[in-house]
Amino acid sequence: MSRASWFFSALAAVAAAGGAGFVAGRHEPPIAFPASWTNPFMAAASAPVPLQRAATGPIAYYRDPDHPSYSAEPASTPDGRAYVAVRASEDIHFEDIDALEGGEVVRSSQTAIADGQKRIKFYRNPMGLPDTSPIPKKDSMGMDYIAVFIGDDEDGSTLKLSPGKLQRTGVRSERAAMRTFATPVRASGSVQLDERRQSVITLRFDAFIDQVENITTGTIVHQGQPLMHVYGPDLLAPVAQYLSAVSSGADASGLKGARRRLKNYGVPDSVIAQIESSHEIPLTLAWPAPHAGIVVERRAVDGMKAAAGETLFRLADASVVWVIADIAESDLPSIAVGQAVTMKPRGSSRIFTGQIALVYPSINKETRTARVRIELPNLDGALLPDMYADVTIATGSEKPVLAVPASAVVDSGERQSVILDKGDGRLEPHDVTLGHRGDGFVEITSGLADGDKVVTGANFLIDAESNLKAALQGLTAPGEAK
Repeated sequence: MSRASWFFSALAAVAAAGGAGFVAGRHEPPIAFPASWTNPFMAAASAPVPLQRAATGPIAYYRDPDHPSYSAEPASTPDGRAYVAVRASEDIHFEDIDALEGGEVVRSSQTAIADGQKRIKFYRNPMGLPDTSPIPKKDSMGMDYIAVFIGDDEDGSTLKLSPGKLQRTGVRSERAAMRTFATPVRASGSVQLDERRQSVITLRFDAFIDQVENITTGTIVHQGQPLMHVYGPDLLAPVAQYLSAVSSGADASGLKGARRRLKNYGVPDSVIAQIESSHEIPLTLAWPAPHAGIVVERRAVDGMKAAAGETLFRLADASVVWVIADIAESDLPSIAVGQAVTMKPRGSSRIFTGQIALVYPSINKETRTARVRIELPNLDGALLPDMYADVTIATGSEKPVLAVPASAVVDSGERQSVILDKGDGRLEPHDVTLGHRGDGFVEITSGLADGDKVVTGANFLIDAESNLKAALQGLTAPGEAK
């Protein structure tokens, strides 16, 4: 049998079988299957389909039937199909719909309370790019654009973070409050002698040092205590004239003139009184200390000839001493004359109190420090010259001032700002003017009010993000976005 004959024979057999089945189907009853054999999917498919609620409300926007693309105006796909109109009741992102009255959407009271009656103005790029849209949109990575409500700050620097993001970034806030600033400035210093309480012992005439008392450098002497005995040939004549005036009962002017000549030679009053009481011309004169103090220098030696004006002793009164402290240049604005100071000598637990008497008008160019002079009483002599000391200066005022934690200030060098927490996750940088610092707080002289809430944690991150947002928004304003 050829291949063609075999093909036509098979075709005829198939046609005959099909005709027989058709006839049997018309005249024989249908085969009944048990209920347990019924396919459950067939039953579900045969169930009536509920009718979908008709879309209501005005058209919100148009969407691509196949892709997440949107348009504010009617549009078509590349293959010519029209965009599908999306009405207000179909878009859950806009509003919850309760009813329609006169073609207008009526919102539920719960929704109105939830968003504070805010209405969406436009949508912005979730990555901060200068791209906005009047309708819902996704970016190239599939992220939803963020809704911007009418009434929200639109200066480009305000950020709105969700509660979850606030927690993840570690944002913490604290209110600005009135505080008393008594910021301590600490410095190192050394004890020095008061320059105004030092004196030099000299003679106004040529003399010989007959004897020096048992006094050496470092000896503490009292006022009027004899230091040495001197013999001065040039002093004999004035002494004789004075005794003659006293003995002869000279008038007041003559006695005054004779006494004046002794004073011109620098003879102390105690020596003049001794001459007057003894009525004798002494061979040597006991030269006393003009005031109490420490002998810081001794040059007088027994038997030496002292020329007029030569230094024989140097005394220093240590009842009041200076403490010279080095203050950092950055602390100078808070230092002023009259401020209270506490000083503790190193190696001692004793505390001395005094005040600033002078701020020296110069800066050490090598250490960038300035010197301040503090005057302290030293009646018991506990403070010794060149002793090291730790100084604490109380700066500031007892008057309360507005202050925030130091961690709340973002200082770029040229600009100081804080991040205002305006509630509901809205954060905004705000420029401020700073004052005193201390104890972990900074005084705010302008830019904030008492009770304003400022961010104290993660503020540098927020400031950087807000600056980026402002810069990007400045490139394309919302009304200019395509």
